[in-house]
Amino acid sequence: LNQFEDLDKALDGWLIKSENYQALNTILPKFKEKVQTIYIDPPFNLDSSDQFLYRTNYKDANWATLLENRLRIAKEWLNEKGSIFVRCDYNGNWIVRCLLDEIFGRENFRNEIVVKRGEVPKGEVNKLLTGTDYLQYFSKSEKNLFITPKIERKERKWQPMHLPQERTTYELQVREFFGKKLLPPKGRHWALSQEAINKAIQEGRIRINEDKEYIDLQGNKIKGMPEILQDEHVKLDSNWTDIPSYSVPSRFSFSTENSEILLKRVIESTSHEGDLVMDFFLGSGTTTAVAHKLGRKWIGVEMGEHF
Repeated sequence: LNQFEDLDKALDGWLIKSENYQALNTILPKFKEKVQTIYIDPPFNLDSSDQFLYRTNYKDANWATLLENRLRIAKEWLNEKGSIFVRCDYNGNWIVRCLLDEIFGRENFRNEIVVKRGEVPKGEVNKLLTGTDYLQYFSKSEKNLFITPKIERKERKWQPMHLPQERTTYELQVREFFGKKLLPPKGRHWALSQEAINKAIQEGRIRINEDKEYIDLQGNKIKGMPEILQDEHVKLDSNWTDIPSYSVPSRFSFSTENSEILLKRVIESTSHEGDLVMDFFLGSGTTTAVAHKLGRKWIGVEMGEHF
């Protein structure tokens, strides 16, 4: 260890076997306002702990207190651009949301993300089977870092390049396509600037569909409708049920092992390479594993014997 001039800089991360409340308090001075992204999947407050490697049968008040104490300290770990994601189900979501509203402020609520639960729950009768969990996503402030995640579009289509509503003057709406100046259809305006159109033409993403006609803003009948090919990727919304949120089957006999693709979305959308990612309910270790693969520094805290 003495061979390292700057040990903290040389380390990939810190893996800490400890009760998390003690760990968060003890090393807060070292990491205060240095963490960029926190992800936690705390024990859900269920009726029984029989099927898990950790306790889940908390009373609502005890469970709320357990989370509140840790979330208040966790806020101090986050930097100004930081974010936190808390996974929960219908049993505790109403508690988690209230706590996060209180601690981080309602104005810093970003999204409630819907994720697929995974395996079909057992023993649920006389009601719909529960198929989803939720990620409560809050930021430390309005200056939070966010990079919109995108997914590959299944099928790309050619679509018209105009949008509803006219602009104020014809001069503002003229665009040139393959050397021909065109006005948009009546009651509409072009969706792109001339610069963006030129770039899309170079990329082969714009064509003139000669089979279509339209009436432009001046009432002229125009043969040939400009069309653009959709992007290869589409922005992801708050519905993340397209991916598994738990690894099924689990690789480590850990029934609530979060999937790597879920953590990849969380980490890539709220941090850059070299940033610090933390999970203080680490469980099977997915958060730190994914952070490591994505070139982030990481902190993981876990007290279970499976550590």
